[in-house]
Amino acid sequence: MSELSSRVELRPLTLSDEDEFCSLVRASAELHLPWMQLPSTPEEFRAWMRRFDDGANLGFLVRVRETGAAAGMVNINSLIRGRYQGASLGYAAFAPSAGRGYMTEGLAATLRYAFTELRLHRLEASIQPGNEPSLALARRLGFRYEGLSPAYLYIDGAWRDHERWSVTAPDPWRPDPSLPEV
Repeated sequence: MSELSSRVELRPLTLSDEDEFCSLVRASAELHLPWMQLPSTPEEFRAWMRRFDDGANLGFLVRVRETGAAAGMVNINSLIRGRYQGASLGYAAFAPSAGRGYMTEGLAATLRYAFTELRLHRLEASIQPGNEPSLALARRLGFRYEGLSPAYLYIDGAWRDHERWSVTAPDPWRPDPSLPEV
């Protein structure tokens, strides 16, 4: 899948991305901790990629269209169908490209994909209270604050509080209810 935007494209994460991904995660360690832990070795990467095997989780790289470089990653996690039609999001910039707006464009492309192609109604992001860049990104893209979940996720050796943010499909992205289920 190649999602159009002015500067980035969204590409499915594959096993062939292992070397680049792990290298970028290691280069981004200061940027990610204590906010997120991503696989940084080939063994961790292969184990992590198994989570995408059953289709309940989807992984993408945000690539800079001009250079092909990976600027970040986005996951659509725990897809739930039926009455909920939602999922949670995980995302991270890679240090060499951070602060250039690529993740804003990449996450916007992810929202378009989730609300149109996947026909989801709701996406959630759980963000640690001190992670200002991630909070700002969620706000820029129209996410609403829904509350605080104490000791929500185990990251970097501790149970961390997370703010819950969500966005629902805006009217232009809402699928036609008469269409068959995906």
